[in-house]
Amino acid sequence: MAFEPPRRLVKALGETAPDGDEWLEKLPGAVEEAVARRELAVERVQEPGGRSSVVLLVRQAEGTPAVLKLAPRRARPESEAAALAHWGGLGAVRLLEADGADGVLLLERLHPEVSVRSLPEAKALLEAAGTLRRLWVEPPRGAAFETVADRTGRQATAMRAAAGLEVTPLVDAALAARDELLAAPPERRLLHGTFRQSKVLAGERLPWLAVGPDPVVGECAFDLARLVRDRVEDLIASPSGPTITRRRIKRLAESLEVDQERLRGWTLFRAVESGVRALRVGRPKDAELLLEFAGWL
Repeated sequence: MAFEPPRRLVKALGETAPDGDEWLEKLPGAVEEAVARRELAVERVQEPGGRSSVVLLVRQAEGTPAVLKLAPRRARPESEAAALAHWGGLGAVRLLEADGADGVLLLERLHPEVSVRSLPEAKALLEAAGTLRRLWVEPPRGAAFETVADRTGRQATAMRAAAGLEVTPLVDAALAARDELLAAPPERRLLHGTFRQSKVLAGERLPWLAVGPDPVVGECAFDLARLVRDRVEDLIASPSGPTITRRRIKRLAESLEVDQERLRGWTLFRAVESGVRALRVGRPKDAELLLEFAGWL
């Protein structure tokens, strides 16, 4: 089959692997092999797709619609598969088959063109939060998921190395917040890791199901923090942006029984980390939005 990787994926991998990426070069052959091995019929490649994997809409041999996902090792597909298997379709897309060594996942078909983000803002936050709550379960015994402390430790090292003088105060505040948050005894819940409105798609079994986790084990406030800044461009454009943000933190914390100050602290850390990373890979407009948002916290 003729195959071209989505432009968005090529660009994103170019940011993280500027000297070239062997996985991307081998991707057409890997797609062909994965399709043939499972006797799948390809309908189309999902566009614009994600930034760390390629998704194809397929049909299984008996005609059942499904999704074939291929991801490089650095995207931790084996961790995604383990989390999806543990959730068992409750709140998340159902895993049909996984080959962690090759980074290939076969998933149930949702409606990729309809995400929670398509709803009005208040309704979108309500539905997204309800979906997220279902995912916060005890991690499976013996599973080697990354912890919040480990992941944010790597991020903190990169933040220190990349921070320029103009963002140093925000970086310092974010790192201080992380140190304070990690001083408490760690909560152990299986978290989505990259949860936001666009990661919640319409389904058949349930109205909304989460997709694309980068799972991590830790406290729920860390997972919820990414949702606080959803539609950040609208927040920045609003003269009431800081007030709306504070109200959103309060509402989400209360509805999901999360400590409000811990949610604010993780929201600060994650916004600054994303902003500094955007600067590092040459996305200054994204960085400006994220760092302005972080300044409100």
